[in-house]
Amino acid sequence: DHERQHRTVKNSCFVRGEVIEYKAHYGFVHAAEGRMVISDEIYNVNNRPCFKIDVYGKSIGMFDLFLRIRDNWGTYLDTGAIVTQKFYRVIEEGKYRKNEIVEFDHSAQEAKVKTFDNKKQKWRPIETFDVPANVQDLVSGYYYIRTLQFDKLKEGDIIEVDAFFDDEVYDFKIRFVGRENVKTKLGLIKSIVLSPIMPENSLFDGENSVKVWISDDRNKVPLKIKAEMFVGAVEIDITKYEKGLD
Repeated sequence: DHERQHRTVKNSCFVRGEVIEYKAHYGFVHAAEGRMVISDEIYNVNNRPCFKIDVYGKSIGMFDLFLRIRDNWGTYLDTGAIVTQKFYRVIEEGKYRKNEIVEFDHSAQEAKVKTFDNKKQKWRPIETFDVPANVQDLVSGYYYIRTLQFDKLKEGDIIEVDAFFDDEVYDFKIRFVGRENVKTKLGLIKSIVLSPIMPENSLFDGENSVKVWISDDRNKVPLKIKAEMFVGAVEIDITKYEKGLD
């Protein structure tokens, strides 16, 4: 029985039609713009009602001449269980291209990955991977985190999210840092501060090198991300928020 496989997660944070826009800058350089859009429609995927959520990213200005980025990541997010039913990404970064569709079968705990071969101009055979229960993709995981009960967390508590990405399962750990007011284009906003624990790698400067600010209200809007990297700090700031259809 498929229904029994699915948990129920209460969500009063986001609704159909939500649009959030961001600008990313690196030092003084405006490097990119992003949009996170929840479709006005509800879609049926694997016989489950789903939000269709698209994240668009593109390079701008001088940065665009240097490295042209046109990315679209998307998820079909189960409205009841707040898990991914299907993930896709169409990536264009300089000469690099990636076109991929991942279908999730939660009852079999499998992810089926289909990638497009640009040289042959056809889809490669499907590859199947084992995934844990309630697995997320990178977009659905972001929205799932917004639905968490932050008032039950203490400073330093760790949130764990299993996500499937690039043919691998990652056990993401996110530290609840606390609360603070953050300055944004939309004003000074009370926020929850989270820090994804970064693995030791050559890109990020230490395990607390990334911080995320989310509005401490009913909507839990992601407001700002700051990443301390060895090459300098990258900041992503909200520029616009539309709540959507209530």
